[in-house]
Amino acid sequence: MDLDKELVMQKEYRTVLNRAAVEMEEKKSKFIASVKPVSNEEEALDFINSVRTEYYDSSHNVYAYRIGGDNIAQRYSDDGEPSGTAGLPVLEVIRKMELQDIALVVTRYFGGVPLGAAGLARAYGKCASMGIEAARIVKKSLCSEIGVVVEYELAGRVHSVIARRGYPTGKPIYGQDVEITAFVPVDEVEAFCGIVNGASKGRAIVDIKGNVYIILES
Repeated sequence: MDLDKELVMQKEYRTVLNRAAVEMEEKKSKFIASVKPVSNEEEALDFINSVRTEYYDSSHNVYAYRIGGDNIAQRYSDDGEPSGTAGLPVLEVIRKMELQDIALVVTRYFGGVPLGAAGLARAYGKCASMGIEAARIVKKSLCSEIGVVVEYELAGRVHSVIARRGYPTGKPIYGQDVEITAFVPVDEVEAFCGIVNGASKGRAIVDIKGNVYIILES
């Protein structure tokens, strides 16, 4: 089932940091949540298929994914479980946690004891939550990648000022001058340029290269 929702360019969003897998047991059925951060639907489907291959002998491989971008792309599958008892509860966990760019598969090995519709929904939702917790939720912020070119004698001072303000930086590039790459939240670009201008006494060249999502804190 497809669920699409328009998305305005976000200044920040929540996702997971790592791939993870966790297990739980509910009335003799074994549930395994496999989680991975993904950037598009192709990556999500590749991950889902890899989990299906790994657990080929399972009773069900229920999945859900949610991808951001110009539009939110969402899909889920009950994989043979009663409609609404598996894939949708997994997707609802992702949505309630306000996550995107994530794929999640909950594998079930049936233990012989029926759980009922409500029990299935609870078990799939609980296992999905455990998987997400293990994968670690992080926030990604929309930042401008900015190159700052300064003379050698000013590089140390400029780099120190940028670092004190908490802006992540790349490894400096040494040539005729020094280029320092900084990642600055889009709302702070004007203030950043003022800081660099002051630290360099107006002698720095600032090049705004474009926007990228990065983890500022985790």
